[in-house]
Amino acid sequence: MCSRCELLLGPWHGRRAFLRLAGAGAAVSAAPVLAQVDVGQSSVARNLVPADTVEQAGVQQYGELLAKAKAQGALAPDGHPQLQRLRAIAARLIPFVGSWNPRAAQWKWQVNLIGSKQINAFCLPGGKIAFYTGILDQLKLSDDEVAMVMGHEMAHALREHARARMAKSAGTGAALSIASQLFGLGEVGNMVAKAGTQLLTLKFSRGDETDADLVGLELAARAGYDPRASVSLWTKMAAASKNEGGLNFLSTHPSGTDRIRILEANVPKVDGLYRAAKRG
Repeated sequence: MCSRCELLLGPWHGRRAFLRLAGAGAAVSAAPVLAQVDVGQSSVARNLVPADTVEQAGVQQYGELLAKAKAQGALAPDGHPQLQRLRAIAARLIPFVGSWNPRAAQWKWQVNLIGSKQINAFCLPGGKIAFYTGILDQLKLSDDEVAMVMGHEMAHALREHARARMAKSAGTGAALSIASQLFGLGEVGNMVAKAGTQLLTLKFSRGDETDADLVGLELAARAGYDPRASVSLWTKMAAASKNEGGLNFLSTHPSGTDRIRILEANVPKVDGLYRAAKRG
């Protein structure tokens, strides 16, 4: 595997943030030309916030989470079977991220497993993935279903949903523009840094969730995972939502019949990608 796809467990060095405001006209579309699902371009609002700043916030929060888990004896070691399973699935998905977000091809992707009964998983900006044992054990996920969860979370990062939400929470485009002129880019960076402390509990819009569902579906299909697993996954999620406790994932990723219906409608669109990957 190439170094840019290396999956690390230990500490890493954060890159120096280079603050800049990218104009909407200069943004690169985050939808590949040959995409089979119809999600359009990523939100232009994200261009009001420096990508490096958001990614740095993700790296910092991920490091803090891992340090806390390690101190509690909850961080899985490299040899843990479930962690090896997660990293093997990620290794199949990561080669396809560049077509959705060119920056992602340069991210130092990491995958870790945290011992907890929580039904939860996430991917922070910069490619920092974590699963909780609860989502694997309680839902008894197959590899295909794990790939759908992972693809969905990776899609949030690839489509820069957090970056767009930060821009909106920091203020309107006009306010950010004025702030950058009056106080310099560093002030805007501080505004974003404060928003970045909420990355783990960030609630995305319904549109963002659908976007992540479809991009994740295609990402997993290209990696050779059965797209029908997206439907079985969210059927399990819907059943789990009726139970009590440990539903952190569902608090930010609500399940529902509409979600399943949209996925069912899109499975045929990526089925050819899946079959081609299996033949390859």
